[in-house]
Amino acid sequence: MSFGQRIRAILIGSSGNLVEWYDFYVYAAFSLYFAKAFFPAGNQTAQLLNTAAIFAVGFLMRPIGAWLFGRMADRHGRRVSLTASVLLMCFGSAMIAVTPVYATIGVAAPIILLIARMIQGLSLGGEYGTSATYLSEMATSKHRGFYSSFQYVTLIGGQLTAMLVLIVLQTFVLTATQLEAWGWRIPFVIGALLALIAFVMRRDLVETDSFARETRREGSLAALMRHPREVAIVIGLTMGGTLAFYTYTTYMQKFLANTAGFSKDTATLVSASALFVYMLLQPIVGAISDKVGRRPVLVTFGVLGTLCTVPLLSAIGNVRDPWEAFLLIVVGLCIVSCYTAINAVVKAELFPTSVRALGVGLPYALAVALFGGTAEWIALWLKQAGHETYFYWYVTGCIALSLIVYATMRDTRDRSEID
Repeated sequence: MSFGQRIRAILIGSSGNLVEWYDFYVYAAFSLYFAKAFFPAGNQTAQLLNTAAIFAVGFLMRPIGAWLFGRMADRHGRRVSLTASVLLMCFGSAMIAVTPVYATIGVAAPIILLIARMIQGLSLGGEYGTSATYLSEMATSKHRGFYSSFQYVTLIGGQLTAMLVLIVLQTFVLTATQLEAWGWRIPFVIGALLALIAFVMRRDLVETDSFARETRREGSLAALMRHPREVAIVIGLTMGGTLAFYTYTTYMQKFLANTAGFSKDTATLVSASALFVYMLLQPIVGAISDKVGRRPVLVTFGVLGTLCTVPLLSAIGNVRDPWEAFLLIVVGLCIVSCYTAINAVVKAELFPTSVRALGVGLPYALAVALFGGTAEWIALWLKQAGHETYFYWYVTGCIALSLIVYATMRDTRDRSEID
């Protein structure tokens, strides 16, 4: 495969990933506005708790999506799976965009919202494992950490795009009242249209050489269970990293508004600015892992995350200046980058081609469903119970457990199954 073909494939695969994550994170970015539309009247924390619970249910569908699309990718090709997953995401976003509010159809409104999120969870469960596999197999061995880091560049880019749409609507287009009444539907319409564009682009993706050469196309749970150690490593290394990621990204906007006391507009702007810096860090950390190895980078996240999480979250919760909040969040995201930039390539390097997409996606999705998808709900529940600081220690404990995995696993850069 030529250099130009390789770069084109990575860009198209990454752009589709951005659209999928935009569609998924629009829910989190706009939940401050549409929580009232789908649930009965109550205080803000209670309404956000309800929306966070449905956010978590979407994550519970991700293991099923990882199994379904991972099996498809390992048996029928990475391109087929990537194309199908983005089309499913389009359908879920369109459902949310047109669903009537609670005042109109009552309890049917949150039920439809729940079904739409389940569909999006299925889609995203398949997207992660397949796109991580595709980018890792497309990259050259010397620069695999750098190229595969673009999965999180586009993942964060999807989050950032969702927040930028919110900032534009907040600042230049609609009033807060209009956003709460009907304006929150606009980003879901945008997401559905972008997903259709990504579907058309992905239909022409080039299949990877690794899959084309593979004669054993298994992609079954039985085949995956022949690699129990690798499955356990994926779950262990994901646990602390995914919890930290969702704490400093999706939950941070609400944390700034609900705990630190910033306005919704300021909380969104601070979070978006920090995410932009975070996005730029991913290729840098990925390139570093190509030089020093994957394990030292993961250990750096584990050590700093264990030592700094409680002080950082305590400081962010008490900060009153937006610039100070921005700098503190960036510090946290710099630490998390040592996990996010390379976690996809590490997982891909653990498994043989015949079960790689399923091996990357399914155990990761299980860990994300348990720890990442519930992060926001647990944080809000503990806040409502009057024990918000317990959440800080919960994040710290999970990172410490992952640190044990980082310190004892092999360095996949030097012993990669892709090679």
